Amino acid sequence: MTAIVNADELAQKRIFLVLATPGSIRQCNIDLIRQIAENGFHTVVITTNFPYSILTRLYQEQGIDPGKVSFIDTVTKNSVGSAKNIPGVVRFVNHPSDLTEMGIAVTEVLKELSGKKVCILYDSISTMLIYLSSSNISRFIHFVTNRLRLTDVSGIFLAVEKGLDPMLMTQLTTFVDTVIDAG
Repeated sequence: MTAIVNADELAQKRIFLVLATPGSIRQCNIDLIRQIAENGFHTVVITTNFPYSILTRLYQEQGIDPGKVSFIDTVTKNSVGSAKNIPGVVRFVNHPSDLTEMGIAVTEVLKELSGKKVCILYDSISTMLIYLSSSNISRFIHFVTNRLRLTDVSGIFLAVEKGLDPMLMTQLTTFVDTVIDAG
């Protein structure tokens, strides 16, 4: 399997925008998690696309150690109404549009993992467009990329290719170090 993200750039704490086709975005997520883990990083998945329980099962089926991944899940509480945080495993956010709570969760999880090699995987920017305007998403991604840079953490933002409006795409490319077309 060809690496989606360059291991050297990941080690240099780079920030990536990875574009995938609608039909391959789930597999791209799995491939990224595997590659990140193989490079000795712990991944924090901010999921707006699938509940953490589904992703955990998918990762285990693919032979990925669940201990190498933790989650900020914005889907479960919105779908079922309640969920209890599991320290070190998952932190639930009420709704994908609750950017304040999501930002707080990112900050707290990064503090918890201080001293570890960490990579944030945001899955997916495209799904956020269901809940938020492009300008709100852009502001949030700008906040997150600055937080990652200030805390010396790698980050990957996953999106469906051609699923972002041109202005949002332009802004996102200025926030990241590398744009990767994963096909």
